[in-house]
Amino acid sequence: MSYVDGFVLAVPKAKLDDYKKLANLAGPIWKEHGALAYVECIGDDVPYGELTSFPRAVQAKDDETVVFAWAVYESRQSRDAVMAKVMADPRLTPDWGPMPFDMKRMIFGGFQPFIEL
Repeated sequence: MSYVDGFVLAVPKAKLDDYKKLANLAGPIWKEHGALAYVECIGDDVPYGELTSFPRAVQAKDDETVVFAWAVYESRQSRDAVMAKVMADPRLTPDWGPMPFDMKRMIFGGFQPFIEL
């Protein structure tokens, strides 16, 4: 069974084009180093919930949109190897200046699927 890394973050709407450029750079690098899939999604129907919600989870402000993303790997071991290569890849270390989102509010984690259909 595969392994999945999931990410949720808030991106200022004014910086969405910058974020898309970053994602379009990063995605192919993840795939080149062994990720089976790499997906980035912009919130379309993500209401601000009373108690919990995607926007609440990342403290999204009125001028921000939620991004939900994931990468799929063959296994946890494969993910660890891919991540090591990605983090060492010089194409992902240019001087971008400030990131187009607040990394402190990004939620991420690795998940072991228990069902795949």
